[in-house]
Amino acid sequence: MKNKLIMAVAVLVAGLAFLMNWSYLRKERDALYEGAVKVKVIVAKRNLPAMTELMIEDLALNDVFKSSVGRNAFYEEDLDSLLGKKLKYPVKHLDPLLWSQVDMPRQVRNGLSQAIEKGKRAVSLSIAGAPAVSGLVQPNDNVDIIGTFTFPSRINPKQVESVTLTLMQNVSVIATGARIAGQESSRREGQGGYSTVTFAVTPREAELLVFAQQTRGQLYLSLRHPEDRNFEEELPSVNFDYIETVLKELNEKRQEEILRSTL
Repeated sequence: MKNKLIMAVAVLVAGLAFLMNWSYLRKERDALYEGAVKVKVIVAKRNLPAMTELMIEDLALNDVFKSSVGRNAFYEEDLDSLLGKKLKYPVKHLDPLLWSQVDMPRQVRNGLSQAIEKGKRAVSLSIAGAPAVSGLVQPNDNVDIIGTFTFPSRINPKQVESVTLTLMQNVSVIATGARIAGQESSRREGQGGYSTVTFAVTPREAELLVFAQQTRGQLYLSLRHPEDRNFEEELPSVNFDYIETVLKELNEKRQEEILRSTL
């Protein structure tokens, strides 16, 4: 009788231990999957051999945890793009179809690199607001890049003087902020203001612009007409002495041009 009682207690304890362990494991599992997102992915409706041309009858949808497939699987919205494509490798019944298993055409890459002409380099400079013609400079525009710098005076090294000069003429703008030439979309992102302008320049020009950006001063853009490819030779460096020398002459020339335009 005593042995039977001991056996019964042992069975009861074992049962309680099993229930406690099962309950613990269930809680751990629930905690593990709590908040996990299930998504519909495309799976094989049957065993599909390699080189199978995928048809609607070959495919089905199955709910899986997104963490188990990540970005490698085809989702429900990818169904149309999958039809008619060929499998590179066999897929077993109910296994998700992966991008690496399907002979999909290479998608056209979007990004700044596609907007750069061969032999050129993309350089982004911090130019915004009034220096960027009130933010009206846009991708595909052509501009002159003007810099105002503060240098030690050549006459008196203990003093400084400001100098303004045209660094480059007729430079192509390939991006303003995140808005890239030839890749404008209907989305609003990148359509508003911007703090950087990206240019297509040669490697030597890139070095010059980076150096100019790092020196004490300010870079400005001068917007050109789309058909204006004129190159001004021997543009002067402008300082206070130069302004005093040519200011009268420049104003007289402007008056003459205005008079000619009204005739």
